Amino acid sequence: MSSHPISQEGETSSQNKKPAGSRPTRSRRPREGITAAAHYHVPATVSATELLDRGSDRQFRGLVQDLLTVARRLQTARDYFGCLINVTGPQYHLLMTVAQLQGASGVSVGKVAQVMHVSSAFVTSETGKLSARSLLRKRANPQDGRGALLSLTQAGRLKMDQLIPEIRAVNDLFFSRLDAHSFSELCASAVALVDGSREAMRYTQKIEEADS
Repeated sequence: MSSHPISQEGETSSQNKKPAGSRPTRSRRPREGITAAAHYHVPATVSATELLDRGSDRQFRGLVQDLLTVARRLQTARDYFGCLINVTGPQYHLLMTVAQLQGASGVSVGKVAQVMHVSSAFVTSETGKLSARSLLRKRANPQDGRGALLSLTQAGRLKMDQLIPEIRAVNDLFFSRLDAHSFSELCASAVALVDGSREAMRYTQKIEEADS
């Protein structure tokens, strides 16, 4: 009888052993379902020459990413302010807009909607909720019997007054990298972007309506 144990395949175990330190050989055949990544160059996402840098839209794409980041952070800050006075972020925005526009007699629903870039239906709906919580007052517009004028109640003004120090702290940090010149340019650019984005949304809405 042999002194070497026999493996299942009928070969001695010593024949199955690999030299010390050797590495298992890998098949050179590609694994099933895996293919090499193909190179893909994304075409420019904008065609206006003013938005291209030597034919490249890289700077434009960076701007879009930055704007999306800023928009998310602005919304987070808005929601934070709302949470501090137990309202939603959009409701805080509505309260602040009314506070800025109401003057001595109040501000119309249409004007608030125009400044917030939202529908009058949205303002009417949220106004009802804030009126029920005694934060907003709604009264008939003496110059337009069909309309209403909005203003903060005493409770609403008190909440806003308490919130102002925190709003200042966040806003001062948020915009701390801007000087007077860059801030002025940003304001002008933001107005232009609001107008341009409105046209873009009209375009997309028109396409969606045509496809439906």
